[in-house]
Parts: sequence; C-alpha cells; structure tokens
Amino acid sequence: MLDWVTDPQIWIGFFTLVALEIVLGIDNIIFISILAGKLPPEQRDRARVLGLAAALISRLLLLFGLSWVVRLTEPLFTVLGQGISGRDLILLLGGLFLLAKSVTEISHSMDTAHGKDGGKAAGVSFTSVIVQIMLLDIVFSLDSVITAVGMVDELGVMIAAVVVSVLVMLFASGPISRFVDKHPSVKMLALSFLVLIGMVLVAEGLDQHIPKGYIYFAMAFSVVVELLNIRMRSRQGKRVAGTEKDAPEEGATSTMK
Repeated sequence: MLDWVTDPQIWIGFFTLVALEIVLGIDNIIFISILAGKLPPEQRDRARVLGLAAALISRLLLLFGLSWVVRLTEPLFTVLGQGISGRDLILLLGGLFLLAKSVTEISHSMDTAHGKDGGKAAGVSFTSVIVQIMLLDIVFSLDSVITAVGMVDELGVMIAAVVVSVLVMLFASGPISRFVDKHPSVKMLALSFLVLIGMVLVAEGLDQHIPKGYIYFAMAFSVVVELLNIRMRSRQGKRVAGTEKDAPEEGATSTMK
C-alpha cells in the first residue's frame, strides 16, 4: 500500500511537477499581485490569499474531474475547417479577457502617471477583484491540470504537487506584490507579460502551439534586464544625493574663506 514511498520514479515525477506548477503559476501570481494592488493596503494580503485559495480549489476540482477535463479536448463544432473544443473555448475567452484587462491596466497606469486618473481606482471593490481573479484562475488551472495529467499517472501525486506549489506561491506572492508596487517600471513589465500570456492563450485556443520554454526564457531575460536597470538607477540616485549633500558644505567653506 505504501510502495510509492520507496519508488524513486514517483518522487522524481512529484518534484518535477511541483517545479513546473510553480513556473506555470508565475503568470497567476503576477495577475493577482496587480489586481490586489488596486485595493486599499489593508485588503491586499486578504485578496492574495483568497485568490490563491481559489486557484488551489479550482485545480483540485479539475483534478477530481479528470474524465471531464479529458472530454474538453473533444471538438464541439468546426469553424473554417478547424475543430473547436471546450478547452479551446476556455483558452480563447480567457486569453481575450486577459488581453483586455492588461491593456486596460496599462492605459490606467499611464493615465495615473500623467495625472489623468480622475479617482477611478477608488471605485474598485474587493468583490470585483476576487471575481476577476477567480475567472482567470479557471483558465490558468486548466493549463496546470492538463500539464499534470500529461506528466504523472497517480492522482495522489498530482494533488500533492498542486498543493505544495500553491503553498510556495502563497509565500512568494507577498514579496512579489510589494516589489511590483514599489517599482512602477516592474509593474509595466508585468502587465506586458500578461499581454504576452493572453496572446499565447488565444493562440493555444486556435490550436497554434507555442513552446512555453521560449516564452518563459524571454520573460526571465526581461526581468534580469529590469533588475539591472533598477540597480543602476538606485546607484545613480545615491550618487546624486551624495553630490547634493556635499554641495552646501563646499559653499559654506568658500564663504568662510
């Protein structure tokens, strides 16, 4: 009954699946962080926890309904000679929603930067943020569960990997959210990632497979470049602050002379 404990193949599959689930959950964390950032500070942690809890529940429900998930890949109807399945519809609608939401957020961020906000952020309610998070959780969970089904045969291993990965994301979401809020350029980069992910979801819904490795490599490279830019701006700021601090002292010295 406990033969799986000593089976190295199960443990390899478990840790590999946990790593993949965390990678696939990065876009989910970004989306939750940006939406939670629109709420008052005292509500943000609660929104992140509820958002990731909803992600965990939706993943577990999909895992328990594996037979239904498998049937989602069967064509429901044909458009221009291409079969459209339930999974394709979910990915298409999710991708379009993510594109619309990301472009709207980018526009809102630019208006805010130019002082044209007009207090729009004040109308954001806690309930609306949670509903938006739950809608996208379904799309992200579908991708996650299909990956799990393709990698591991044991349902218990899939469930354990999903729970562990969501717990890791839960602990990581706070620092990531605070970092995104602190650096406006990082928020814009994150929104650009969501635009890219939305386009990938739409392409996947149209049966145009794009290797995820290329997408995540491009995202990781962009993050590294942005971190270097942040470090460079920080050093320049310290240098300017040091120069301004020394300037009055030099003036005072010359006056005394």
